[in-house]
Formats: sequence, structure tokens, C-alpha cells
Amino acid sequence: MELANTLRQDGESRGGVLAHLERLETQVSKSRKKLEEPQNAQALEARIHELKRLRDKLRAEVKQRQARVKASTANVEPDQILEISEQEILERKQENMKAILQAYRFTGISGKLTSRGVCVCISTAFEGNLLDSYFVDLVMEKPLWIHHHSVPVFIPLEEISAKYLQTNTRHFLFVLWEYLNAYSGRKYQAERLQSDFAAFLVGPLQRNSLCNLLSFTYKVKPEGQSFPFCARLLYKDLTTTLPTDVTVTSQVHRHQSSFSLQFVFIGNPS
Repeated sequence: MELANTLRQDGESRGGVLAHLERLETQVSKSRKKLEEPQNAQALEARIHELKRLRDKLRAEVKQRQARVKASTANVEPDQILEISEQEILERKQENMKAILQAYRFTGISGKLTSRGVCVCISTAFEGNLLDSYFVDLVMEKPLWIHHHSVPVFIPLEEISAKYLQTNTRHFLFVLWEYLNAYSGRKYQAERLQSDFAAFLVGPLQRNSLCNLLSFTYKVKPEGQSFPFCARLLYKDLTTTLPTDVTVTSQVHRHQSSFSLQFVFIGNPS
């Protein structure tokens, strides 16, 4: 009996000690948090003061810069400010023109900068044969304008310029190249037809300045008999080298038919 009482008292005393220790640890933790709270508050307050100081410093710098800008513009005439801005615009156009010429150097369009702007050279070709070259001298002013050029009068240069020169210089050059390249290609085909197939032609080949309307008479001799035919080629699209309408008339049978195909005597089929 005495041994049992001793064990029970010893267990209770140990349990009481552990509980007391836990209470002490809880009190210490609470006391530590209470001590840290003022320190955290002081740190936050110091941070707030530092941010306010930086804000006031930035505000002062902004006001000083605004005052300097206002003072500098007060001594400049409005015309001078406009002139400076226009000069910047022209410089940007010049840089843009450099980029355009660099992008188009493999398509037959090249150029060089001049004292007033840029001189653009447009080279034409057909089926690997280099043909004629044309130039357009552009003055980099506002508005952009053409000083000299070697574009044939029957190419609608004024119409193309009115549509694209001021708004999209890159597209202006591309459209102009399309017209010139197609014209050179049509002229080259007409000259090849007249020189390489002269034995089949009856009389001279007729063509207009744009070379978009060709007419000629040719003959074929099946089984020893000669049959003359009259051909008329019309190019409605001035940016292409293939005819849109082909009319062939037989003078023997008075038979007329129309086709939309490439003339087989000209060039090699692709």
C-alpha cells in the first residue's frame, strides 16, 4: 500500500513539473513577442520616413527638370521648334529609306543617298535576262517629291506617286518596279519574236508604246501549203508579261477564235 502511494505521488509531482515548465515556456514566448512588437513598429516607422524622403526628393527633381525645360523653350521661337521636329521627321524618313533599299537590293531596286535625298535605281529582267534600268531621284522634304526620273512617259508615274509616295514609300517603289519590269519584259518578247522568228512573219510586227497591244501576221506550211494567220495580243494588266487576250484569225477560212494562253513562240514555258 505504501509503495503504491509513493508511485502515485511521484507521478503526480512529475506531471506537475512538466505542466509548470510548459506554462513557463508559453509565458516566455509571449514576453518575447511583446518585446519584438515595438522593435518591428520602429523599423516600419523608419522605413516609412525613408520612403517619404525619397518621394520628396523625386518630386523636387521633377520640378527642377520641368522648370529647365520651360526656361529653354521660352527662348526658342515656335517656328524653330517646328523646324526641329520637321528635321527629325526627315531624318527618320531617310533612315527608313535606307532600310527599304537594303530590303529590296535583291529584287532589282537599289539606290544611294544624295545631298537632298536618295537616287533609286530600278533594274528590270525577264527569264534571267537583265534588261533596262531606270532611276528616280527623290528629295527628302515634306512633302516627299520626285526631282528627276527616267521613267517612260506612258508609265503612270504621277498616278502611282499620288497614291503611295507620301503614305507608303516602300509600296510606291514596288508598284513602280512592277510596271517597269512588266513593260521591259513585254518589249523584250516583242523584239525576240521579230528577230528570232522572222522567217514565220509576214510583214512587220505592230506594237504600241506600252507594248501591251501586239499584232502580226505569221504563216505555217503544213504539207507544203502556206496558211497565213493574223494574231492580236492584248495585255490588259500592265503589271504582267503574259497577254490576257489572244485572238487568232485565219485569212483562208475566215475563222476567228479567242484564247487566254501564253504565246508559244515567246520565251520558255515555266
